[in-house]
Amino acid sequence: MKFSCEKYVLQQAALSAARAVASKSPVPSLEGLLVEAGDAVCITGYDLKRAIYTNMPADVAEQGSIVINARLFCEMLRRMPDGVLTFSVENNTVSVKCGKAHFDVIGISAEDYPELPAIESAKGLELPQNLLKTMINETSFAISNNDARPVYTGSLFELERNELRIVSVDGYRLALRREAVEGYGEDCSFIVPGTALSDLERFCEDSEETVKLAVGDKYISFTVGDTVILSRLLEGEFLNYRKAIPESFRVTVKVDRAELLHVVERVSLIVDDKVRTPLRLTFNQNAIDFLCATPMGKAEDVCPCEGDGQGLEIGFNDRYLSDALKNAPADEVVLCLNTGSSPCILKAADESANFTYMILPVRLRAGQ
Repeated sequence: MKFSCEKYVLQQAALSAARAVASKSPVPSLEGLLVEAGDAVCITGYDLKRAIYTNMPADVAEQGSIVINARLFCEMLRRMPDGVLTFSVENNTVSVKCGKAHFDVIGISAEDYPELPAIESAKGLELPQNLLKTMINETSFAISNNDARPVYTGSLFELERNELRIVSVDGYRLALRREAVEGYGEDCSFIVPGTALSDLERFCEDSEETVKLAVGDKYISFTVGDTVILSRLLEGEFLNYRKAIPESFRVTVKVDRAELLHVVERVSLIVDDKVRTPLRLTFNQNAIDFLCATPMGKAEDVCPCEGDGQGLEIGFNDRYLSDALKNAPADEVVLCLNTGSSPCILKAADESANFTYMILPVRLRAGQ
């Protein structure tokens, strides 16, 4: 096996594929990158749950394949000088040369590398990269990082009646983003792990170039240019978000999103990270009064709004509230509430942005 290419091109391909490499595994090949040279060079990382492989142009003198330790390989490429690099293999010894730098390292036979799963009976869909990137970015903050409920460590994708909906929940908040789409077959739904979505968001660019989705019974693949992300789908019963989101509200106020975020961040300076004392919000006539009292002291502020909050008091985790405001794609938002113990819904004031966020309140105690 032998090929040559620009070092930078190989380095970027290796770094991309290495995102899916197992950090520690009883199977040594899973800690490595599979390097295959055919008509082009393909670099693959795989941890048995998700895989990333990318094709890159190269001058292939001799075809073949080998597995090389991912951490070592990426560090080698990072520290090598720029220029044309030569990669060759003989008797499982990998030789990498660039300029005066030269490494000989022991590789692993490609026969020991597990075969990637095939996606059968795939349903196809193509979306602009910038659109899918935006939808993921505006919902991923609500993905759970608690493995006790694995189904919520991903986002629900629903394709129904020419509309794509992405929903994330973590037990304390919900983020829903919807967009009209065309060009897919039957309605379907599936749950994509957050790790795969993080990879996908990283690879998508702010362009109209498309991402190709292929959905099977257990796996999904995203093709972005020369890179493919393959992931096992999550299994389980996802929250029935339609029933969870209230349809009518007693209090609705309109507020400037940036101004509200500034007030939340100012008052949150007094919050102790260990205790996470909630923010107390009182919705009055054309004003939202903020109060937070912690062992460190007390902070108060006021945010102007439009509408009568009827004196409603409600408590929020400051991080959950600020996350929703940071990711809301609207300059003006409406906060919709019923009682101090029922969910708060955040939407665009003009309903032009296709998002809905829900935040559960925190029970307030006397003195908070």
